[in-house]
Amino acid sequence: MNYKVKDISLSGEGEKLVRWAEQHMPVLMDIRHDFEKEQPLKGVRIAACLHVTKETAVLVRTLQAGGATVALAGSNPLSTNDAVSAYLAKSGIHVFAWRENHDEYYWCIEEVLKIKPHITMDDGSDLITTIHTQHTELLSGVIGGTEETTTGVNRQRAMEREGVLKYPVIAVNDAMTKHFFDNRYGTGQSTIDGILRATSVLLAGKTMVIAGYGWCGKGVAKRAQGMGAKVVVCEIDEIKALEAAMDGFTVMPMKKAAGIGDIFITVTGNKHVIDAPAMEKMKDGAILANSGHFDNEINTEWLRKNAVRTEEIRPNTREYELRDGRKLYLLAEGRLVNLAAAEGHPPEVMDMSFANQALVAEWLWEQKNRLRNKVYQVPEKIDREVARRKLKTMGIRIDRLTGEQKSYLRGWKEGT
Repeated sequence: MNYKVKDISLSGEGEKLVRWAEQHMPVLMDIRHDFEKEQPLKGVRIAACLHVTKETAVLVRTLQAGGATVALAGSNPLSTNDAVSAYLAKSGIHVFAWRENHDEYYWCIEEVLKIKPHITMDDGSDLITTIHTQHTELLSGVIGGTEETTTGVNRQRAMEREGVLKYPVIAVNDAMTKHFFDNRYGTGQSTIDGILRATSVLLAGKTMVIAGYGWCGKGVAKRAQGMGAKVVVCEIDEIKALEAAMDGFTVMPMKKAAGIGDIFITVTGNKHVIDAPAMEKMKDGAILANSGHFDNEINTEWLRKNAVRTEEIRPNTREYELRDGRKLYLLAEGRLVNLAAAEGHPPEVMDMSFANQALVAEWLWEQKNRLRNKVYQVPEKIDREVARRKLKTMGIRIDRLTGEQKSYLRGWKEGT
């Protein structure tokens, strides 16, 4: 067993965290029960680059129960739960994850690729990109991959457009039971959780500026509003900006919002959304947080270069004093605040996201050599199966169409 974790003695603590997650992820546990009986992934080698959380552990153990050999690296240097990582190592997973630096992060990716994967699971596309640029000798053995987040899907679609994507990828991020729920309810709650743990500030009465009104931004805005914050949305998309306005939020450009905001949150998947011109206008004491995948949404390099003094004033909160005496506070080094300063998404919502991952892995193996080198949507049958199982675990029943209704929907002759 190859692994590298911070402290293997933390496995007992990790085991308890994972048990808690299992209790709140009934859909994935139901799939695990099926996998244990049917062994659909027997002999399959899966290399994964995912946030190493208690919820991820439930997914990985489910894949393992289905017969797969799994190697796991963390998908963000600050998102690994060291106790969970230790537990997975004790459980027979080739795990390489701790709260590492940039170089160690890519070393971990190199290690998981040593299993010569049949399937890759990515959260941000660093694993897929590394294979395509550094380990092309592995490409012939990969039958497909999955992608968990918007940033990664964007990168893989760019690879497809340029004709350099060498195996099919399923955009798990785009499943309805993922982005409608994980991105909106999961990111919405966990981002606020991360900010509160890092700062302990009162949100009521604060002006919270949210850059990006996709599914994640919608969730954060709604939760912030519920905590009593005055929410301002910054957007570059006309339709999303209009939607934010009709949802009751104030919409304005970042250069205007910069002067009035108390707390700034980026959730765009783009670079330098908060840049020098905005930070130069911010009030003394402004708090900066990012909930997008990479740490480049806030221009942290500008902060470092223009600070006359810097200090970690609280865990995951760094104070930057600028030349004019203003102090700005950067949370979690500009990395995912919901994972670096909190625990990531609640298990109830990751239950659906990771159920998609497990069922898509099974489907990919069944479809090997039948798919083209492109980015695919999750098959609707899988998406609806996840929703069906989730409703069942919640004790919710829904209506069904009658024969007459089905016939009506298929026809065209019956009118006014």
